[in-house]
Amino acid sequence: MMLLKNAKDIDNLIEAVDHCRDDVLLRSVDGREEFNLKSVLSRYVAIGELCKDHGDQYEIFCMNPADEGYMMHFFYSLSEAKTRCA
Repeated sequence: MMLLKNAKDIDNLIEAVDHCRDDVLLRSVDGREEFNLKSVLSRYVAIGELCKDHGDQYEIFCMNPADEGYMMHFFYSLSEAKTRCA
């Protein structure tokens, strides 16, 4: 479970989701919206929300613990890259 505060690199996010074996859900913090990022249709709607600068209002949930570890590494590498560029 991670907040998507810095999910601006959509292509790499989708690539990371495609790497996961099981479902990866994008859920609003208030729980009213949920998108399965493994579904192409849901993915388009979710990307639209993320592009509206609502990324800090969503969390990622992985159904497979191994996938969650992979996604945590993905987001950690994003934050490391921002630190190096600053």
